[in-house]
This record gives sequence, C-alpha cells and structure tokens, in this order.
Amino acid sequence: MSSRIRVVVAKPGLDGHDRGAKVVARALRDAGMEVIYTGLHQTPEQIVETAIQEDADAVGLSVLSGAHMTLFRRVVELLRERGADDMVVFGGGIIPDADIPDLEKLGVAKVFTPGATTRSIVDWVRANVPAAVA
Repeated sequence: MSSRIRVVVAKPGLDGHDRGAKVVARALRDAGMEVIYTGLHQTPEQIVETAIQEDADAVGLSVLSGAHMTLFRRVVELLRERGADDMVVFGGGIIPDADIPDLEKLGVAKVFTPGATTRSIVDWVRANVPAAVA
C-alpha cells in the first residue's frame, strides 16, 4: 500500500515574497499530496532538517532573489550528506533559462519558470515523485 506523496515547500534565503510558493503548496495539497510549508527565510540546513524529519518524498524550493545557484546547490549537498539524496528536489522562481542546465547537473530534477501552471507542476510531481511505501 502506498501513501500520499509528501512534499516540503520551502523559501530559502532572504526572499520575502511567498505568494507563488503558497499557491503551489495549495495546488499540491488540493491534488491529494501532503504538503509541509516551511515559511519564509529558511536556511538550507533548516529545509533539509524539516525534509528529513517529515520523511518527505520531495523538496520544492522557490527562489526569486537571484541566489538560486547557491541555495539549490546547498540543499542538494546537504541532502546527499545526510543520506537523503533519494528525495526529489525541484523548484521555481525567477531563474534564467541559462542556469537551468547547471541546476540539473547539480541534481535539481525540474525547474519551473514564471508562467508554469499549477496543473503542470502537479502533473510533474505525480509523474516524477514516487510516494514512500507505508
């Protein structure tokens, strides 16, 4: 028997705009997923600790500040260091197309840019994030 997909949605860094993250969190929840929203101004360490404590299947990061390379990299590194690199990391925000291949090389599974629909995000998560088996 499989359980619901568990997703931690997080706002790393000093970015104070969280409307998009909240919209995505609600869409994932409304699609039947279990969502843990960390709130604003989280460090990568706090995000990874939450993801591990909550036994998340995925971590969704929202970055609008331009610090996406540093913040995404650190979250992926910390998950790897903690033996939790089976968690799928995805994200979105104001991220230049030129940076997406580098983020993917770091281990970010998918980057959503402005204009992505909540339906496309929900569909991608369902197709790419296996729920843990209870």
